[in-house]
Amino acid sequence: MRRTLTLILAVAFVFGFLFGGTAFSADKILIGHLADLTGPTSAVGKPYAEGVKDAAKYINDHGGINGKKIELLTVDYAYDKNKAITQYKKFVQQGVIAIQGWGTGDTEALTKFVAKDKIPYMSASYSAHLTDPKKSPYNFFIAADYTTQLRAGLKFLKDNWKESRPPKIAFIYPNHPYGLAPIKGGKEYAKELGFEIVGDEIVDLRAIEATSQLLSIKEKGADFAWIGGTTPSTAVILKDARKLGLKTKFLINIWGNDENLLKLAEGAQNGRAYGLQAAAVYGDDVPGMKPILEVTGGKHKMTHYIRGWVSMMVMAEALKRADKAGELNGPGIKKALESLRDFDTGGLTAPITYTPNDHRPNMSAKIYKYENDKMIYVTTIELPRKKEWLGY
Repeated sequence: MRRTLTLILAVAFVFGFLFGGTAFSADKILIGHLADLTGPTSAVGKPYAEGVKDAAKYINDHGGINGKKIELLTVDYAYDKNKAITQYKKFVQQGVIAIQGWGTGDTEALTKFVAKDKIPYMSASYSAHLTDPKKSPYNFFIAADYTTQLRAGLKFLKDNWKESRPPKIAFIYPNHPYGLAPIKGGKEYAKELGFEIVGDEIVDLRAIEATSQLLSIKEKGADFAWIGGTTPSTAVILKDARKLGLKTKFLINIWGNDENLLKLAEGAQNGRAYGLQAAAVYGDDVPGMKPILEVTGGKHKMTHYIRGWVSMMVMAEALKRADKAGELNGPGIKKALESLRDFDTGGLTAPITYTPNDHRPNMSAKIYKYENDKMIYVTTIELPRKKEWLGY
């Protein structure tokens, strides 16, 4: 009898270790969540993570996943790729069936792992490298990829260029997978549009000055410059540009411009910068804003929060579809995500579509300008879903 009991306990222990008992609870769904709360991108990482967590709680408070509750396992990996890989392995041991992720370097490093383990991974990295299912079958995100956004911004600048000569453009970015992701495709499209590319400058995400880089751009007579960092380094660039008297207009990527830039740039953004976005701004009059206003009590949140909310919202829709089909597992969730066609986020983002052959959610980017200490919506650029742009 004792030997039988010992064997039963041993089997139970091994089963629990391998498969993470809570993941198989009838009323709980384990979701991993990698966030940068203290690292070099935490200025934008914290509001995004807050949006993910608030959306998960809202979903649970309103019926959950067909009655099942999401259990979100949030871990601060501080934008450290090695920590992300270590934590991912822990998530697998715990039995998560999907993950909300964050940065480009770690997301791209984990691509082969999530594909092998068949765990859908929704990142806040919008690297185009993640959009081709042949290479990244389990990667998804909810905004136009970085290269599509850059192309949209370039098209906007060229469409509004009034001089007969070609406009000159420089590219400023950190030497990091995130900063590098859109550069090759963006430069090719810039040439196609008729821009003259005058150079590249590297500015770190934690830069406290960018004088030498901006003097080089000034000397080359750049009419425009792309900024591919985050809000703190963007503010440094804009303030130094003002100090040095640059006439260059700046096109800022999605993580480098937000409501916080109004404070950090100390007015240097006014009349000098355009910003790319892919989601509504807090308080916009769209149906999807209602639950956000309810959850936040009307306390303003940055636009990154909105995208975190939408990422969890889209994942929840896939979880519901997979559960209804009796396939609440990695392959079932992937299949459910790839069934989304013009999924309506209540106006928080452009409609979202994934297919088994194309994980680009949409081809839409919003353009904002900065004037009079305000972030002002200008227009939305829609680009064609060209096959040759997939994954690049």
